[in-house]
Amino acid sequence: MVLKAFFPTCCASADSGLLVGRWVPEQSSAVVLAVVHFPFIPIQVKELLAQVQQVSQVGVAVLGTWYHRRQEPKESLGHFLEGLGAIFSHEPWLQLCRERGSKFWSCKATHQQVPTSPGAPSEDQVMLIFYDQRKVLLSQLHPPAALPDNQAGDATASAKGLAAVFDTVARSEVLFRSDRFDEGPVRLSHWQSEGVEASILVELAKRASGPICLLLTCLLSLVSAASACRVFKLWPLSFIWSKLSTCEQLRYRLEQLTLIFSTQKAENPSQLMRKANMLVSVLFDVALGLTLLSWLHGKDRIEQLADALVPVADRVAEELQHLLQWLMGAPAGLKMNRALDQVLGRFFLYHIHLWISYIHLMSPFIERILWHVGLSACLGLTVALSILSDIIALLTFHIYCFYVYGARLYCLKICGLSSLWRLFRGKKWNVLRQRVDSCSYDLDQLFIGTLLFTVLVFLLPTTALYYLVFTLLRLLVVTVQGLIHLLVDLINSLPLYALGLRFCRPYRLAAGVKFRVLEHEAGRPLRLLMQINPLPYSRVVHTYRLPSCGCHPKHSWGSLCRKLFFGELIYPWRQRGNKQD
Repeated sequence: MVLKAFFPTCCASADSGLLVGRWVPEQSSAVVLAVVHFPFIPIQVKELLAQVQQVSQVGVAVLGTWYHRRQEPKESLGHFLEGLGAIFSHEPWLQLCRERGSKFWSCKATHQQVPTSPGAPSEDQVMLIFYDQRKVLLSQLHPPAALPDNQAGDATASAKGLAAVFDTVARSEVLFRSDRFDEGPVRLSHWQSEGVEASILVELAKRASGPICLLLTCLLSLVSAASACRVFKLWPLSFIWSKLSTCEQLRYRLEQLTLIFSTQKAENPSQLMRKANMLVSVLFDVALGLTLLSWLHGKDRIEQLADALVPVADRVAEELQHLLQWLMGAPAGLKMNRALDQVLGRFFLYHIHLWISYIHLMSPFIERILWHVGLSACLGLTVALSILSDIIALLTFHIYCFYVYGARLYCLKICGLSSLWRLFRGKKWNVLRQRVDSCSYDLDQLFIGTLLFTVLVFLLPTTALYYLVFTLLRLLVVTVQGLIHLLVDLINSLPLYALGLRFCRPYRLAAGVKFRVLEHEAGRPLRLLMQINPLPYSRVVHTYRLPSCGCHPKHSWGSLCRKLFFGELIYPWRQRGNKQD
């Protein structure tokens, strides 16, 4: 049988002593965690391992001996190391030896008990695998991606073996808290032997984070209680709050801050990574907002935007008037119904006149409104973009009204034509059963149905043209708002901390490992170097992507085309209801 011994590279130059680690019987692997140096008292070593096992819940034990021949070999030391197997009984017993002034290693695993089968060897072959203890401790191993069925079994077994190694090192962190400067009875060699990694700034931040988080949690709870007041749940306010993107973004930001400054400790690395991603996302958003704020308040850009907004609105209204006058004539040489064409054109022209009056009435307050909008950028760029989306919705409200009028009229005629078409075929729509049933009609009903069908058919081109034009304008506005919402969702959901961790310290996000052959000679143990494969950027985004606020409904291309063809209203004001005749 071939045994796998995982040996930390930091212990390769350690003095002779005992190998301390964990034995994984399912994988026939020994994970070496530290080396206990001479001199030591066996009972103190056992007490230390019992304490570590109680805290970490890891079966830490003495796996064997480590002999580093730096000087001339000492027979007494060799005999002493061989006799330690009787004190620290373990099956199998590892014996690692590094030759003096040479790169060659010797490694063997012996069994103290007599083999049950007569032909079984008393020693096992050992494969020595070196690993970087610090990187393995700080890294988080992710499960492998989906593989074909013929490779899934091998990949699962390999992943379990690696997970056991990573989990053993991560849970044995209490063993690495002592260094060579400690005056304890047992001296260890591990990745922190030269001194425990620490930072005064980090420790001060940890001390101050508790009271600050408690204070911010209280403030956020007050804000949440105020937003949940019954006054804001009355009909006009609740309807407006559910339609404005700004309210949705503020609600989502409040949930983010509540989770970030929660005093509850993260239960697992995934929750900790989610908190870190949210914190970095909020800081990045606020930094972008402050950059926008400084740009807007520099060189009187807000005043320039306010002066340019009213002429742009007048220009848009003028273009709409020209478009309606073109539709009231003979657009593209098409023959329209003259009476219906004039009624619809004058109706929409009157709405444009009302809209121009409204814009000129609001023109003295536009600069102040833009100033407050720019000031809201200190809450984050996403808040400013959400306000911009709502402003676009308000400035194009006349286009939305035109679209609703045209869609309602077009949908009414489509429904009328479909109902009359069923009348010709002797069918009708059963509202109660939600299906088409057979029905017998008399001569008068068929005659009136024929007249109505003819009227609707000849009026349909005029209505459809107005509906087509205003639907295209509406889709243009929806496209602009959709791009803004995509940018907001991108900032909200992008795991910036995980991406930065992947770029600066790739080993922290491990997708697996790879092995490099260090020595492969006859009569010598196979020596490998385990290196961490970082997680690809695509998997980092897919794994740690944050949930977005979802402030707008999402339609597939098929449902969107169907809604447009049948005249159903699209985003954001109405959802599809039950079919009626």
